[in-house]
Amino acid sequence: MSRTLTRGFAGFPSLLFALLALILALPVLAVLGSWLQWGGDSAQILQEMARTVLPDYAFTTLGLCLMVALGVTVLGLCTAVLVTLFDFPGRGAFEWLLLLPLAMPAYVVAYAYTDFLQWGGPLQVALRDLLGVQGRLWPDVRSVWGAALVFTLSLYPYVYLLARTALVERAGGLMEAARLLGAPLTRRIREIALPLARPAVAAGVALALMETLADYGVSSYFGIQTFTAGIYKAWLAMDNRIAAAQLATVLLAVVVLLLQLEQRAQKRMRFNQARGSRQSSAEAQPVRLRGGPRVLAWSLCALPVILGFVLPVLILCHAMWAEASELPWTRFVQWALTSLRLGAVTAVLAVWVALALAFSVRTRANALSRTAMQLVGLGYAIPGAVVVVGLLLPVGWIQQTWPASQAGAWVTATALGLVWAYLVRFCAVALQSVQSGYARIPGSLDDSARMLGVTGWGLLHRVHAPMLRRTLIAALLLVFVDVMKELPATMVLRPFNSDTLAVVAYQLARDERLGEAALPSLALVLVGLIPVILLSRTLRSSRS
Repeated sequence: MSRTLTRGFAGFPSLLFALLALILALPVLAVLGSWLQWGGDSAQILQEMARTVLPDYAFTTLGLCLMVALGVTVLGLCTAVLVTLFDFPGRGAFEWLLLLPLAMPAYVVAYAYTDFLQWGGPLQVALRDLLGVQGRLWPDVRSVWGAALVFTLSLYPYVYLLARTALVERAGGLMEAARLLGAPLTRRIREIALPLARPAVAAGVALALMETLADYGVSSYFGIQTFTAGIYKAWLAMDNRIAAAQLATVLLAVVVLLLQLEQRAQKRMRFNQARGSRQSSAEAQPVRLRGGPRVLAWSLCALPVILGFVLPVLILCHAMWAEASELPWTRFVQWALTSLRLGAVTAVLAVWVALALAFSVRTRANALSRTAMQLVGLGYAIPGAVVVVGLLLPVGWIQQTWPASQAGAWVTATALGLVWAYLVRFCAVALQSVQSGYARIPGSLDDSARMLGVTGWGLLHRVHAPMLRRTLIAALLLVFVDVMKELPATMVLRPFNSDTLAVVAYQLARDERLGEAALPSLALVLVGLIPVILLSRTLRSSRS
């Protein structure tokens, strides 16, 4: 595989990589450049939306983000503290079981809970029969609170994973020292563990909020008027891409702020790690729980696993079983093959670009290559709605200027535009993985290879690629899974008669055909288990 990825690199100058990075950053630049066309219909649409619906979009999005931030903080931090600082039955299993909700796309959880919790769902029907009451027992799940619940159950592992890592690496030895000095347990947690985990929690919350802002499936399925819904309404309902792009800049600004918060938190985590305790884990044994606290700790760890993974999977399996005779197996194979093909092509291209950029920065670091790296790394934080609007804007300008170019047909009638949008979003995932792999390769190996006459791209092929093999495979899998689950960009840019599993699951669920939607939804869950397995293996190896 390393030979395939490195083939064709020879002779590629840094300028070409910078041009490639510019192509990947073009959607963002087009969104920002839309303000140069202020006036006309777009100005009237924005002014009208500002008087009518934009305040509601802003307040709804703000309220949703606040609830999600609170939910993922409480759930992620509590579970991280329990599995790190305390010992109870099942603790080792919960260390990786708590990652399982990462395998569930948020919109799949929304499909399952809507069927289960709505007025005519099995839970309310059973409770009304049991209690002998009529009417609704709780508010409609298709609301802001329902979306906040779905996002909390799906995204808390971001906070859990980062907080657990911070506590394992830095809190254990200090907690043990405080215990020897006579500090009670509550004070050790309050004054040592929680302050040390605060940067990790901030980074996890920022990642969760970026995923919330980038979502389209949950908000559209629940009928929530978020800022993303406003972008699509200005674009599709009002037929004005300029107004949609100008609205997208507001969402992009919020995402950039969250990205800056996440990066600052990561720097604080590295700073704390440099100053933190390096005592061995043998000196910091977890506190053994007994009786009621043991049952409470087990219950608190089991609850998010059950609600975030087990229960949605059971609901979908039941729905699929109830309509087993009507499942579209033939079309399912076509949807799966389309998803697999798009995922495989994008994953190979993304890893190829990431490896080329990372190697260029390592061997010929200059301002141009570093800028290219930063432009590519920005993509994952950009919502799919912004990517789509920004991608079609320059295509529309080219089509109007040179009608004979058929640029619009190439982008919207073939898989080219879809793969382009995927690369804009997910090259950053591959780049981060490749950079982490390069961080483990000492620079002295490069010097030794050059002394033996291995230079240029031969250094990548003969020295770096064999040592990066596992990293490249992990990057391929991560990008592949992200492409399989991507919804908004796929819905807009997919060619005719080339639906993917994510699009079909959304369309069937929207039509209240949950039994048929369960089949592609469960397939996405199975694919989503791949990164969870990789993470769980990493956790077990780091613990040992």
